[in-house]
Amino acid sequence: MTGASGLIGRSLCERLTAAGHIVVALVRRPPMSDGEAAWSPDQGIAEPAKLGALDGVIHLAGENIAAGRWTRRRMEAIRRSRVDATRRLVDSFAALSNPPRSLLCASAVGIYGDRGDEQLDESSPAGQGFLAEVCTAWEAAAATAERFGARRLSLRLGVVLTPSGGALARMLPVFRWGLGAVMGDGRQHLAWVSIDDAVGAMLHILDHEELRGPVNLVAPEAVTAAAFAQALAAALGRRVLLRLPGSVLRALLGRMADETLLASTRVSPRKLLDSGYRFRHPCLTGTLSSLLGGVAPA
Repeated sequence: MTGASGLIGRSLCERLTAAGHIVVALVRRPPMSDGEAAWSPDQGIAEPAKLGALDGVIHLAGENIAAGRWTRRRMEAIRRSRVDATRRLVDSFAALSNPPRSLLCASAVGIYGDRGDEQLDESSPAGQGFLAEVCTAWEAAAATAERFGARRLSLRLGVVLTPSGGALARMLPVFRWGLGAVMGDGRQHLAWVSIDDAVGAMLHILDHEELRGPVNLVAPEAVTAAAFAQALAAALGRRVLLRLPGSVLRALLGRMADETLLASTRVSPRKLLDSGYRFRHPCLTGTLSSLLGGVAPA
């Protein structure tokens, strides 16, 4: 697994280990135990033959798209960390005498672009924009694993909700202070998923070999940005009184604002539902109540 120390990777490692699986973390520093192996986004896996027989690979590593304004250099780093790194990782496994049977590679709902109120599922075509182009190339790089017979899955993740990190952790202090705001006009749809369901869905995918290709990892309930802000504020005993116009967000964040905070992606997890996955957190209000149950209003 790449990204084993990340937001999703930590929880996924714990669940896999608890279920009796052996997890080898691919790390970009010198390995410190038998449970680690060295890899580089520029060169792939240092010594792939030492990994032994693998049932599957879970590739979660990638540059954080929200870590800073999208300069030309930053956009290229985002692209390389996903497309080029995935291609080199797949090449490393292709060289093995017994390549892994499955590759689960992260992707994102950003592949759909800004689609307004259009209902989107895995059969919907890719949209326009930088994120859509990166995700399309990212998934194509992962699909090269099919040449050695691997079952390839591209995990199109929405915003993963957990108070331990990511977007929700960044929003909590602001909303606790009563300064939470609706982004833009608030009508854009936000695709989200709880950390429990992001991990649970990946475990489900590993066990259901009929699943292949792109899979939307989002909750069944699509909400608008305004509804999300109101629900988060209510969960913290607050109200939303502010609005950040799109023009302000564009001035602050540039192109990133249009493709992240202001883009509308109304996405359905059709493949997961059709394969029998049962969401632990299907609705936003209940999800926030569960995740923030131990977070008292300030």
